[in-house]
Amino acid sequence: MSDQNHPAPKRHLLAVLLEDYFQVGAFTRVIQPTKWDRFEARFEHNTLAALDLLDRFQTKATFFVLGWIAQQRPELIREVARRGHEIASRGYSNQSIRQMTRAELREDLARAREALEGASESRVWGYRAAHRLYDPADCWVLEILAEEGYLYDASLVPTCRSCRLNPSSRFAHQLDLNSRKLWEFPASTLKLPGWLLPIAGGNYFRQFPHTLVKHAVEYWHHNYDAPFVMYFHVWELDPEQPRISSVSPLAKIRHYRNLNKMSWVMADYLSKYQFARFIDYLRLSPDPPAKPHCDPKDEAVVVSHAAHQPDSIRAIKPVGTESLSVHSSESKTPITIVVPCFNEESSLPYLFNTLKEVEVTLAEGYEVKFIFVDDGSTDRTWDSLQQLFGSQQNVSILRHPKNVGVAAAILTGIRQAQTEIVCSMDCDCSYDPHELKNMIPLLSEGVDLVTASPYHPQGKVLNVVSWRLALSKTASWLYRQVLQQQLFTYTSCFRVYRRSAVAGLSLREGGFLGVAELLGKLDLQGARIVEYPATLEVRLFGQSKMKTLRTIVGHLKLLARLLARQVQFGVFPGRRPFKPGLKPGVMIKSNLQASSNTSPKEYS
Repeated sequence: MSDQNHPAPKRHLLAVLLEDYFQVGAFTRVIQPTKWDRFEARFEHNTLAALDLLDRFQTKATFFVLGWIAQQRPELIREVARRGHEIASRGYSNQSIRQMTRAELREDLARAREALEGASESRVWGYRAAHRLYDPADCWVLEILAEEGYLYDASLVPTCRSCRLNPSSRFAHQLDLNSRKLWEFPASTLKLPGWLLPIAGGNYFRQFPHTLVKHAVEYWHHNYDAPFVMYFHVWELDPEQPRISSVSPLAKIRHYRNLNKMSWVMADYLSKYQFARFIDYLRLSPDPPAKPHCDPKDEAVVVSHAAHQPDSIRAIKPVGTESLSVHSSESKTPITIVVPCFNEESSLPYLFNTLKEVEVTLAEGYEVKFIFVDDGSTDRTWDSLQQLFGSQQNVSILRHPKNVGVAAAILTGIRQAQTEIVCSMDCDCSYDPHELKNMIPLLSEGVDLVTASPYHPQGKVLNVVSWRLALSKTASWLYRQVLQQQLFTYTSCFRVYRRSAVAGLSLREGGFLGVAELLGKLDLQGARIVEYPATLEVRLFGQSKMKTLRTIVGHLKLLARLLARQVQFGVFPGRRPFKPGLKPGVMIKSNLQASSNTSPKEYS
């Protein structure tokens, strides 16, 4: 394979994929782009580590950057360009093109290019899709890239089938697409009998033995004139990144295995071979940058890697939400949000960013206070709570000397609260606390508790394993047979309480069972309970604290005790009327229509 038109056949091409650990394709099932702001951002530190690695070997590369990142940290992209690297597009939000229409792809390309060119002050010529392209049916993407003015793509992974039809498609080649030209730089592969094994970098470098891959790269270097196309993700230089626990075992292996290997592997290749930018291969020059429009002090933020050690990695802070504090107003309703925490160190950065957004959402009508209850954690939960929330005036942090359970921690927070309206939520944000803006108005006169209900006909459950879902629904069915309140969900921790109705209750169960026991005791007192259809998602960080078998046995014992109390007072399910007013299901519909823009059809 030889082409006399391209320069320096022994110079290979290096792509650096600038995205964060929570934006990868392996996690798209459980992490939506709308929630990226909530994660602990590490891409800035990791990008600076990549830049320092490249500087060490005097190597220039092409950085394929998410438009979202360029919009969040334009000064970082300017630093990448300032160090002589090319800026290319990875799309805006890392969405698979197989989920896009042609119009949506054009919109994504335009949005990303605007962010990237605005940040780097140079023309964007190249593109690499969020998910690699294998199927010839994906070639419509290449046509759109050519129409939108891109000069090259690096998204394809060649297969034996495609190479049988066109042997040159395994190497860098130029395509003629409806009278427009587009260069394609496929992932480099090792040719085996009946199979092309990708050896281009990234996951392949981490999963396959280094001895095998380095011999394959060496073979390419000595036998092909076409450049070897190598790549790595900046997050692969970060073995200390947070672990997402709710993905499949295969996704965990794909993402986390051998992360500590990538730095020395890349150093080995950079010391042996020369690499260049994609525009160098095409003999292009980036447009001369316009006069910098940024404040020079912005550059100082990212020039020095020494100022960005891991302990200073910070979360993205949306504009205007620098702290968990808003100005109080006499016209605002005071509320308290109680968050029980037990060994939740890994969840707290995500919780911190989420609650900042929640407070902004609630600020118009509510004066918000937070109470965190560390329920005897044995990890660094207490220290992390102090570091993240300790300086905020509207935050109180309490601590149980030993673990007594989530229900007991919630009750501690309720009793400590100085407001009549008290909300409780899970530390792992398995229910979106933004829904409080809809739940709080349901605590109208005569209502003592509003509880989130994923099993309500308008509720949802996402990514929770089926056997746990079946157990939880069975428990709710059993409680419906015993209690007066005919609800769909009895075990949710995401609730809005009337403090005066619950602060004096005593619970026999302090853990997850206590959450159902608290509702059961309110039911025995004839309290009014309203359900709100909510979405329950699998937790992202850490492991569930629930002991399944113990919880099942505990629910059966609790049901027996509640039934015995019913019999003692001669009251049986369905025989005692609710307090005057509408039935819970009707109340949900009425209040939602009154307090939001939800159409009647959605809740009818």
